[in-house]
Amino acid sequence: MMIKFNIEDGDSVVVDVGKDETVLDAAKRSGVVIDAPCGGNGTCGKCRVKLVSGKLDGEKPKYIEENAFNEGWRLACAHKPSGDVEIFVPKSANAFQSRIRVTDFSGAREKAVFDDVRAALKELGFTGDCGVETVNVELTAPSLDDALADRERAARSIAGQTGIDEDKIKFSLYALRRLPLMLREHNFRTECVLRLEKDGSRTVIDVRNAGKMLPGLAIDIGTTTVSMLLVDLATGLPVASASGGNAQIRYGADVINRIIESTKKDGIKKLREAIIEECIYPLIKRICSMAGIESEEIYRIAITGNTTMAHLLLAVAPEYLRLEPYVPAFFNADEFSAGDIGLPVNPCAGVVIAPAIGSYVGGDITAGVLAADFYRKENFSLFIDLGTNGELVFGNSEFLFSCACSAGPAFEGGEISCGMRATTGAIEKCSINKETGDPDFSIIGETGVKPAGICGSGLIDIIGELFRCGIINAKGKYLEGGRRVIKDESGGVGFIIVFADESETGQDIVLTESDIDNFIRAKGAIFSAIRTMLAIVDFSIDTIEEVYVAGGIGSGIDIDHAIMIGMFPKLPKEKFRYIGNSSLSGAYAMLTSCAAVKKVSEIAGGMTYLELSSHPSYMDEFVAACFLPHTDSGLFA
Repeated sequence: MMIKFNIEDGDSVVVDVGKDETVLDAAKRSGVVIDAPCGGNGTCGKCRVKLVSGKLDGEKPKYIEENAFNEGWRLACAHKPSGDVEIFVPKSANAFQSRIRVTDFSGAREKAVFDDVRAALKELGFTGDCGVETVNVELTAPSLDDALADRERAARSIAGQTGIDEDKIKFSLYALRRLPLMLREHNFRTECVLRLEKDGSRTVIDVRNAGKMLPGLAIDIGTTTVSMLLVDLATGLPVASASGGNAQIRYGADVINRIIESTKKDGIKKLREAIIEECIYPLIKRICSMAGIESEEIYRIAITGNTTMAHLLLAVAPEYLRLEPYVPAFFNADEFSAGDIGLPVNPCAGVVIAPAIGSYVGGDITAGVLAADFYRKENFSLFIDLGTNGELVFGNSEFLFSCACSAGPAFEGGEISCGMRATTGAIEKCSINKETGDPDFSIIGETGVKPAGICGSGLIDIIGELFRCGIINAKGKYLEGGRRVIKDESGGVGFIIVFADESETGQDIVLTESDIDNFIRAKGAIFSAIRTMLAIVDFSIDTIEEVYVAGGIGSGIDIDHAIMIGMFPKLPKEKFRYIGNSSLSGAYAMLTSCAAVKKVSEIAGGMTYLELSSHPSYMDEFVAACFLPHTDSGLFA
């Protein structure tokens, strides 16, 4: 048997199908990208494809309406071929990977995002020490009377200009191969790019024309989204940014599913290829194209990500992260060369990875704490990172406690039937008219863009508004009334945010009771984690003087709605500050300053990790928080 995949706006792929393989199994094996945030267990409804010819065995899933099923729509994870079949794969089936955003920093607004980080680095003296420098080399042409080799001639010139001993100047093989031709093409005048080594020596990693930008790359590898920032290392200024979906999502939206996938045959290899070849490579290609440079000109990289993402990037087995006693292979990774990891940049570029402190509190958090800059303050601060996992840090300049909770991917649109990342077409803000029940929303993207789904900040708004207007009750169940509250043939109830003729997909954008239930569990995990962590260290909520909210869930979240639904504690609004993707900001700091790399390691080494599951009251707190806003309404009065 075989499947022919016809990919919308793409090529066709033909693959043989093994016995008992689902359409999704065959797609994974053949490299056809179909999102499966739930890991292929049929609970998210994202892997929607259309049968063009042939026959697929399987029952009608609840996520596909009767008329759509009759038209041939199926879930790739729930159906198996019974013969040769032809399958249409729509763009919506791989929306997490296909929506790549690239932005230059020509405007003041884009540059302002990292101004706070740059100001903090300057205050600490963490500037101008990225470990990469350039030296202009002007040599006398060799002759019969002066037949010194090119390498030694260049090393002698570098030593004379920098004061570094000549025997401490090394040449990478990449630079050595380029040296002879570059010297002769440019009349023995060229520029050498040097990398500082731990022993104080320098390695020449490239030979190039003088006067060019000195590019470096900060990368945040999130479970759902990968973001990167191109920086001119000579000035420390951002040049361009890019983001796209983590291609590993077809193996599951959360780290547990991906860890399980890694234990299967060639699992680690597939997951590593998904992140590097299908995600990082195209993002680098796009960001370099915008900046007008070649990827081989990127000379330094700083990477942040949770503990599982760091393991999978390096192809290190992560399976023991989920098995008691939950021990990772490493917290701190040594500096590598890009060629060791297989990143498509200068092979000798140094790569630093932010250190983790626990199986579920990784370098994205330690770097985020640096970027938030509260670790130097006397005020008691709470740091909340809203991602596929929820991580929290509480403390001040004297101490830092951290914990993680299994919030699930709802904050980034995963396991929500109409959910999507915070990218073009995502509804990011919403209000509902209490009299008419009609929503008014704003969408990410230029004027005229049609809504395609809902991102995390939009979900918070919509659920808050539905609750405020009395359209849902404290359990997240819809009440009767209104033309937008609908029931499908299987009895599922939902609220139409956008009608089909107004959406990009041509389908209604509906928030179902199942979606709300997933989100309530996610917000409940955050609030119960806050309460439990504070109880463990014997602090009350009133002790919190500042709250830093991080995560790329949208342009910002409405604090009033977040408190209304019981996600955040009831504190004065002025105590909250949304700081966006602090993990990427931390990567930016590490990229531009070796001292910042050292400081992140100090932060990680001084942070205490709290295991919530070992605290007897945690599950009681979680159950109580799985209502709107909470079973104890007095907490939000």
